[in-house]
Amino acid sequence: MKKAGKWWHSLQTRSNLAMLFVAALMIQIIGTVQFIYTRNVIRKEVEERAQYEINMKSLKIHKMVSCVESAVDNVDWLLDLTVEHPENIYSVLEEFVKSNPDIQGCAFAFEPNYYPDKGRWYEPYVRRDTDGSLLRMQIADPTHDYLNMTWYTEGLTAESGRWTEPYIDNEGAQDMICTYSVPVRNEKGDVVAVFGADLSLNWLTDEFVTEKETNWYSFIVSRKGRIIACPDKSKIMNYTMDDADQEYQDPVIKSVNKAMLAGQSGKAEVKDNNGELAYMYYSPVGGNTGWSMAILFPEHEIYKGLRSVAIKLGLLMLFGLALMVYIMWRTVNGFKRLQSVSAEKERIGSELRIASNIQNGMLPKTFPPYSDLQELTLYGSLTSAKEVGGDLYDFSVRNQKLFFCIGDVSGKGVPASLVMAVTRSLFRSVSSRIDDPGDIMLQINNAMSEMNENAMFVTLFIGVLDLHNGNLTYSNAGHCAPVLLGGETTPIAVDANIPVGIMPDWQYTSQHSSLKIGQTLFLYTDGLTEAENTSLEQFGEKRMLEVLAQSDINPRPLIENIIQAVRSFVGQAEQSDDLTMLAIQFNKLRIE
Repeated sequence: MKKAGKWWHSLQTRSNLAMLFVAALMIQIIGTVQFIYTRNVIRKEVEERAQYEINMKSLKIHKMVSCVESAVDNVDWLLDLTVEHPENIYSVLEEFVKSNPDIQGCAFAFEPNYYPDKGRWYEPYVRRDTDGSLLRMQIADPTHDYLNMTWYTEGLTAESGRWTEPYIDNEGAQDMICTYSVPVRNEKGDVVAVFGADLSLNWLTDEFVTEKETNWYSFIVSRKGRIIACPDKSKIMNYTMDDADQEYQDPVIKSVNKAMLAGQSGKAEVKDNNGELAYMYYSPVGGNTGWSMAILFPEHEIYKGLRSVAIKLGLLMLFGLALMVYIMWRTVNGFKRLQSVSAEKERIGSELRIASNIQNGMLPKTFPPYSDLQELTLYGSLTSAKEVGGDLYDFSVRNQKLFFCIGDVSGKGVPASLVMAVTRSLFRSVSSRIDDPGDIMLQINNAMSEMNENAMFVTLFIGVLDLHNGNLTYSNAGHCAPVLLGGETTPIAVDANIPVGIMPDWQYTSQHSSLKIGQTLFLYTDGLTEAENTSLEQFGEKRMLEVLAQSDINPRPLIENIIQAVRSFVGQAEQSDDLTMLAIQFNKLRIE
């Protein structure tokens, strides 16, 4: 019996040990798989974060650069005319700086002795002072020989505008700047001067300083490989890609530097001289400037939390904790991870809500928008299908004319919202200088096509209503035809132009119509006609026209009635697309 009991005890011990061994092995396998999976998830999140940061900074830089380019390119005729009237040079420069807040200063640099009474060097310059005032100065002399400066020599031979390398300007802007220069011609068509507009880069430096407290590091290099923005201010304009090649012995760094200077995008794993690994992501930014941006995530930082979990798991295996203790520990850790994931989801949701508020804040939301403008009644509405969307509408009044637009970006979510923000900003910028809607559409299309690496496009309708006589000039880029109400309810005729962002230099047509007193122009996106009910039946243009014909043509009740009709039609079906509408009623003629 004793032998039997001893045998049984021995068997039970071996069984328990086997169970513990199997449990430990399963835990080890599970832990290893989970470690690898979590590591991949973190790596993917790092890549998404890097792409997001690059896209956001690229968008901001491109917007700033495009505004300067657009401002200069749209007044080249005035620059050519100015050389024949030297008495107006400073006035033109002052007005240009005053009208373009992104520009630090601008100058004409004339060919030697072009004005005999001005001498060999003549470079009238106007810059913005620290208190906001404008300073006039003639900064050219033998010690400041612009004839040998890059911005002048390259601008003199360029067919169109050209950005210089960033540099420190101690005579003119007294700042770190980048100059966009264009040739200026006389009446004979000969190049006689160069016009340069200076973009201050201090804001770019300040944008990167805040990264010192994060677990990642980013920087921007010029087309010649010089650091122009990074958290370490001592390296700005003092450190180059060649310096990095000499400082670090990793051959991958050399190949990445070469790819960045070639304007390529990509990712790589690089090491410093201590063998520390970092994940690097890089992409060109800034449009025609030739700049490139990179973000580095040190491996020891991004996997710090994951390594901590692995060490704890190893200690548990080392000290042979019981399976139940381990399961309890795993349960607790699983709950903690669940809390962490929930917190992360809440953070992402909060950021999307903030993005939605920012996006909605960009659109007009006060109605009536102009309390002293009795000639018009306006009302607009945008209901996004997701937290952020790609629809937009906007309007402004200039020179007794109403400039308005409505558009729909291809795609949904954050990418569409970014394109929407750029489109709205471009409309505001370009329509503040140009009256013809076809020309406004051309400028927006060129700017969008230039930075459209993701093949996104925007259907857009732009109109200009003259408040003196009700004449309506408009241009359509693949958008739904607006409907004219007050009389026969009918869509207005629109030309078949392509959406903006697909092909640069497309010549958009401008069409003409008129609004009679009391008539209303109704604009909408395809989220109205393509709204679906639970049977996948669409609301349709025919049903829309029927509702419009039976509605009050006053803008607010008109749009509210349409919204109610759509809600009744779709029922419990989930909204699949953004729903945007804008109504403009012409009340009376503008009398000066």
